[in-house]
Amino acid sequence: MARKFGISTRKIAGGLLAAGMLAALHAPAAEAAPAAKTAPTAENAQMTVNPAARATASYQALNKYFSAGPGLLLEEYPNTQQNPYSYVWPYSQAVVAAENLAGIPGIGSKWSAEAEHRLDGYEPYWNATTTPKGYDSYVRPPLGQGGDKFYDDNEWIGLNLIQHYQRTGDRSSLARAKEIFALVVHGWDTDPAHPCAGGVYWTQAPWSQDRNTVSNGPGAELGAHLYLLTKDESYLTWAKRMYAWAQQCMLAPNGLYWDHIDLAGTIEKTQWSYNQGVMLGAGTLLYKATHDKKYLNDAKALAEASLAFYNTDDRLWKQPTRFNSIYFKNLLILDSVSPDSRYQATMQAYSDRAWSEVRDPATGLFHFAEGPVTLLEQSGMIQIDALLAWPRSRYDELA
Repeated sequence: MARKFGISTRKIAGGLLAAGMLAALHAPAAEAAPAAKTAPTAENAQMTVNPAARATASYQALNKYFSAGPGLLLEEYPNTQQNPYSYVWPYSQAVVAAENLAGIPGIGSKWSAEAEHRLDGYEPYWNATTTPKGYDSYVRPPLGQGGDKFYDDNEWIGLNLIQHYQRTGDRSSLARAKEIFALVVHGWDTDPAHPCAGGVYWTQAPWSQDRNTVSNGPGAELGAHLYLLTKDESYLTWAKRMYAWAQQCMLAPNGLYWDHIDLAGTIEKTQWSYNQGVMLGAGTLLYKATHDKKYLNDAKALAEASLAFYNTDDRLWKQPTRFNSIYFKNLLILDSVSPDSRYQATMQAYSDRAWSEVRDPATGLFHFAEGPVTLLEQSGMIQIDALLAWPRSRYDELA
C-alpha cells in the first residue's frame, strides 16, 4: 500500500522532553526480576516450542499494556514518566517487531495491517522544518514538545523502512529512507583537528559531541542497502566511509567494538552487543555491494569473537535485550551469506531462557529488571521470536 509520509492525522495532546531520560535509554538493564509464575496451560505449552506463537502472544501483550491512544505507545508499563508517549527509539523498535511479524511465512499477511498502522505512528515525530529533515526524539507539536534529533534513532527507522520496502515494494518507504540517509551524512564530523576525525555524531543535542559505533554502523548498513537498491555510488561511498571510521577508531584489540569517542579523545570502552551486530551486519552488506571478501571476513571474524565473548561468564544474558535483538538480527544477515548454525542456536537459547525465567505468563510481559516493563525490552523479545520463525531463505530481506 502506498504511503504518503509527512502527513500526520494524529490528534493527541501533551509531551515533555527530558534529556536525562534519553540518556537512560542507552543504559544497561538491572538484574532481572523473577516473573510471577502461573500454572502451565496447553496454550503456554504450545508456545514453548513455537516462536511465531511466542511473538504473537508477546505483541498482543504489548498492544494491551502499552497502547497510549491512536497509533502511539507508552515508554513503559506501568508508566511512571511525565511523558504520555514513548520516545521515538522505543517506538521504532515496536514498529520493527510488527514488521518482523509481518514477514513470518504463513501468518505474516495477518500482521501486514498492524505493520502499516505502526509505520503511520512515526509521523508525529517527523520534523520537516529543519534542513535536513528527520525524526525528532519525541512527538512534535501539537502532540508534544519535540526533541533533539539522534542519528542512530533515525538510522533504526531508515533500516525499518528498507525492510518494509523489501517486503511490500512501498516506494514512499524507500523515499523516506533516502531522506534519513541525507540527515545521517549531515551528521558527519568535518573538523580535521578532532581526535579520530570523521564519523557520524550520535546526536544533534548540545550536551553531547560523541561519535559512536552505533551512529556509524547502522549508517553504513543503511547506505549499503540504498546502494544495493538504487546502484547510486554515493550511497556506497558513504557506507564505506562510515564503516572505515568505526573500524579505525572503535575496534578494540580483542576484535570487538568499543562504544564511542568524545572530542577530548576519551574512548568509552563498553562492548555492547548491538555495536558488534551493526558492524558485522555492515560488513556483510558491504560484501554484497562490493564482492570484496575483506568485508565478509571482517564480519565472520567479528561474529566469532563476539560469540566467544558473550558466551563467557553469562555476558550475553547481562546485555540489554534491546541490544541483543539487534545483534541477533545482524547475525542472521551474515547467516544469509555465510551460514552458521550457531547464530540461530544462540538466539534460540536466549529466547528459551527469557521465556522461562523472566516472562510473566499472566500478562505476557518480560520482566528483565525490577520496576516497570519497558517498551524497548518487550519489543526486543518480539523481534527475536518473530525472526526465529523466519526461514533462512528470507534472511536477505532483513535490514
